[in-house]
Amino acid sequence: MPATVIVGLQWGDEGKAKVLDALAGTFDMIVRYQGGANAGHTVVVGDDRFAFHLVPSGIIRDGKKCVIANGVVVDPVVLLGEISELEARGVDIGDNLVISDRAHIVMPYHKLLDGLSEESKGAGKIGTTKRGIGPCYVDKMSRCGVRVADLLNPSEFRGLVATRVARLNVELEKVYGQKPLDAEEVSGEMLSLADKLAPHVTDTVAYINGALDEGRALLFEGAQGCLLDVDFGTYPFVTSSNSSACGVSAGAGIGPTRIDRVVGVAKAYTTRVGAGPFATEITGELGERLRERGGEYGTTTGRPRRCGWFDACGVRYAITINALDAVSLTKLDVLSGLGSLSVCTGYRLPDGSEIDTVPPSLETVSSVEPVYEEMAGWTEEIDQASSFSELPETARAYVARLQELIDRPIEMISVGPARDAIIMCEGGV
Repeated sequence: MPATVIVGLQWGDEGKAKVLDALAGTFDMIVRYQGGANAGHTVVVGDDRFAFHLVPSGIIRDGKKCVIANGVVVDPVVLLGEISELEARGVDIGDNLVISDRAHIVMPYHKLLDGLSEESKGAGKIGTTKRGIGPCYVDKMSRCGVRVADLLNPSEFRGLVATRVARLNVELEKVYGQKPLDAEEVSGEMLSLADKLAPHVTDTVAYINGALDEGRALLFEGAQGCLLDVDFGTYPFVTSSNSSACGVSAGAGIGPTRIDRVVGVAKAYTTRVGAGPFATEITGELGERLRERGGEYGTTTGRPRRCGWFDACGVRYAITINALDAVSLTKLDVLSGLGSLSVCTGYRLPDGSEIDTVPPSLETVSSVEPVYEEMAGWTEEIDQASSFSELPETARAYVARLQELIDRPIEMISVGPARDAIIMCEGGV
């Protein structure tokens, strides 16, 4: 397919990078369209483990063009550090990585504001990574942000930063009791990085659309997951961008009719990082078992992820929003050894009525009770299985039931962390 989107169907951390890595070989270009360094994608290649934050994970595939599009907020410090680390590990990064000149820049004051704002919320914290992502998007929407193109024009950049810092200092002093920032010092810190970024910067709108016009195959990768989408997620416990497939057109500068296929990624269970409602959350020994066996710690922050049963209700909601064609199921192997499994098929409200979608009200979504269906587990390890028929009967039944509940074909199943621990199921199981 010329333009395919990979999107998370839960609260992020679904294993999108592994799915993308498995598919990248048949694509010419990989495009990151939203989010920032608050997200992490992990790919395991042999004994090597690569953690990505801003660079598209397709960069480890030879000959692939990788794009950081205009919808991404770019932290130059993190990006250049990531590039240096990848190069030190033998990854070739030259003109195969391009950065949008329209992408907004995460400034030092965005990180400062992020931390101060989060701490001021006390018990009502959102659980932000404090990477400055939210404040950067706020400036973007308030039309006082600075973009990559501005960074390459020093005089314009200094003027924009001076104006923003003058306003910001009032907030820092009056609201947070902080010392004012020196605008010239802030500008100088960022401008010192401009020359290293410049060789990668281009008009990615023309670059991406030109590639599509030439018939090249493009893979668009999102960060986080649909239930963290700022419009459709469990607001306000969400990220600051459209992490669903809805964000591709605005985040990459392509018309919606150019998207041919959308593939969703879901874990065989559910995880969530940070605060917010989580109907199927498992606490205690079982939750800890899933966390340890699944390595459920944030790629970016190292924070432990909250773990719970598969939520078919939430996934169906995400499928609707993303107009999904197929699903990739990850980490099925983590469930090995459990005697029984639970699957959430819907939500029960306090009044006893049942719903089959994610309600918009925070109070309502926080009070729902999951309606569970119990299924038999399996004891065998499955990481060596190379076909669906090689899985234990109860594992096959579990995947088949998930496919039935979400009403989309499960075309790929990850059965282990290794790069090739994937079962392809064309057309579904």
